[in-house]
Amino acid sequence: MNILAQHIVKKFAGVTALDDVTMEIPSGKIFGLLGPNGAGKTTFIRILNQIIQPTSGTITIDGNPLKISDVERMGYLPEERGLYRKMRVAEQILYFASLKGMDDAAAKQELEVWFERLEIGNWRNKRVEELSKGMQQKVQFIATVLHKPSLLILDEPFSGFDPLNAQIIKQEILRLKENGTTIILSTHNMESVEELCDNIALIYKSKNILNGNLSDIKQSYANNRYKIVFSGYYDKLLTTLTPSIKILCHEVEGNTTTVNIEVMQDIPTNEVLQFMMKSGNVLSFQPIIPSMNEIFIQVVQQQNQE
Repeated sequence: MNILAQHIVKKFAGVTALDDVTMEIPSGKIFGLLGPNGAGKTTFIRILNQIIQPTSGTITIDGNPLKISDVERMGYLPEERGLYRKMRVAEQILYFASLKGMDDAAAKQELEVWFERLEIGNWRNKRVEELSKGMQQKVQFIATVLHKPSLLILDEPFSGFDPLNAQIIKQEILRLKENGTTIILSTHNMESVEELCDNIALIYKSKNILNGNLSDIKQSYANNRYKIVFSGYYDKLLTTLTPSIKILCHEVEGNTTTVNIEVMQDIPTNEVLQFMMKSGNVLSFQPIIPSMNEIFIQVVQQQNQE
């Protein structure tokens, strides 16, 4: 399911929640929808789910305008969990499956698969209010994916999970991707973005200020920084240092030196490598790629300065 949102605007009583937001969510990929609280992420998700309508702009799915029936092909796990506390686990999941138009026999068969996969079959007849928060999360996750949606929208899906169960859910998300599901992951957890996402969009103050392939974005923010390991002496490097190269940090262990440098001018990588070879035998030379958390902070700070 390929999704193209073009020039989406949403206003509430004079407040602009989304301002000319355009993004493409590729089919069969995990798309990270990022941004601080109040940026507009949830508004975009609600428009996609057709809970609300945009003030202007268009959304197409596989080239066709978004329509009401598309909701049946979507699974939505909201940040505000929505289970009926008095209902028993199995009947609740089957109820949600029926709302998505799933056949009762098929739903029961699929439910057994998920009970075994997430190891909660023994809790099928428990009321939701009897479950821990993490167990409730598993139940809601199953309810979201049971009807095999083409588009899965997950809003902070790891909230409330311990590290072990969070890892289990991450593996299930990757498995769903491998089976062709398009996944939107809305989260503040940049570590999860690094692990899971193929593409991202960063919404800040209602605008889409950064979007594209995650690997390409990280490469573009490398900022000419390199980690270099060489067999040689740090003092010799200092004697040949030029203003075009700034040493960020270094570590010496025996005859092996590790340095992080920043190239202050537009110099070809080969010239940087040749310069380092003057100080010794270069064992390793690699760019320092910033984390998504560092990029997030940098981009937001730049926006605040404009």
